[in-house]
Amino acid sequence: MPPTEPTTLRSSDEPLDRRYDLAMLDLDGVVYVGASAVPGAPEHVATARTAGMRVAFITNNASRPPRAVAEQLHELGVDTGPDDVVTSAQAAASVLRGRLAEGAPVVVLGGPGLVEAVAATGLARVAVDEPADAVVTGYGPDVLWGEIMRAAVRIKDGLWWVASNTDGTFPTSFGVAPGHGVLVETLRRFTGVEPVVAGKPSRPLIDETVRRCGAERPLMVGDRLDTDILGARTAGIDSLLVLTGVTGLPELVAAEPGLRPTYLSSDLAGLDRPQPVPEIAGDTVSLGGWTARVADGELAVDGAGSTDDWWRVVAVAAWRHLDEAGEPATTAGVEPPG
Repeated sequence: MPPTEPTTLRSSDEPLDRRYDLAMLDLDGVVYVGASAVPGAPEHVATARTAGMRVAFITNNASRPPRAVAEQLHELGVDTGPDDVVTSAQAAASVLRGRLAEGAPVVVLGGPGLVEAVAATGLARVAVDEPADAVVTGYGPDVLWGEIMRAAVRIKDGLWWVASNTDGTFPTSFGVAPGHGVLVETLRRFTGVEPVVAGKPSRPLIDETVRRCGAERPLMVGDRLDTDILGARTAGIDSLLVLTGVTGLPELVAAEPGLRPTYLSSDLAGLDRPQPVPEIAGDTVSLGGWTARVADGELAVDGAGSTDDWWRVVAVAAWRHLDEAGEPATTAGVEPPG
């Protein structure tokens, strides 16, 4: 279980790309949003690599093989190859292979990424009604309901179940759609069985990435508190939250201790910068020309300075209030600079 003690940001006098030997970057909301790169992300990745940091791209999306992800990144200006990409499908396959012998029969319900990952470990894919040692599930728009029904009965009867991830939503060209987590919840309720989950915030995806890269000082970089940051805390590693994705002011001020990052930055430029920590004097939190406080449950911020320092004083002031009062500060009228 991740630690739940009250926490604040940590300082680093040296840039993170010197302090850590591996950055594990989430993709959507960190490197790209939809079909476009996050502004500056390709350049920031290149800068971190120049400093000697290895960069890996990790994703809970189990439907696409690593080469497809690498091709997309390359088109967006991020120099990378399939070996730099680790998916929850690969993590799930590694979980299976850790328990099953080579050639063991496995029912695979998911997209091409999951099918290829299982095959790459030397396991044998079998049909849903054939003898099997396990079933593994992942997002796959072409998986038939009849196969899901048959797998559900077999799981209820005792077949070992590994799930690639539990993401409740999935981004598509036609909008945000139900993700694999919806299917996992359906199967869980019907079978009464908890699957082994490979993707964030569970450990296997992060552990697999660290193992493949031979990292000794890994850093998780993400935009989601409930997957990226919680996943890092579950794995016992440090994390950098970037604010180019789903986490904004309401989510940040309401973050419980187990969801708080080690470091905080507006974007991936934070990899090549030191990480100062705010000073606390009474009810005032200050850093780089900014001051923040919570009075009568309302967050107030004054001063001028960098956007990153604004977010840092806001986070620390809001978390102190949340820990003491048990409810988030209100943020009406509070807007980040720029």
